[in-house]
Amino acid sequence: MHTATQAPNVTVIRLEGHLNAANAEQVREQLTSAVAAQTAPMVVVDMEQTQSLDSAGLMALVSALKLAQRINIEFALCAVSPAIRIIFELTQLDRVFNMLESSAAVEATA
Repeated sequence: MHTATQAPNVTVIRLEGHLNAANAEQVREQLTSAVAAQTAPMVVVDMEQTQSLDSAGLMALVSALKLAQRINIEFALCAVSPAIRIIFELTQLDRVFNMLESSAAVEATA
């Protein structure tokens, strides 16, 4: 489902496949654990390999974002496909999440 890599200033979590009700709780736990670990001042979720997202998956991302905000960790999404980005736009969560275009943008902010 995901892998985490660590750079000096950013933890990158790569989500793969479908982020839906079947695995949303597991993903939420993994994301919140990565944020709570506070090993870097920024956590980025790379969604380049994410094929689909439903409301349960969206709530897993929101949960991790809320935790990051509470403990002053920057939280961002990157490489969100147009098909998934529309979900963020329809729910107006594109205004809440920091959305970076690509992994190169992550490296530039790190």
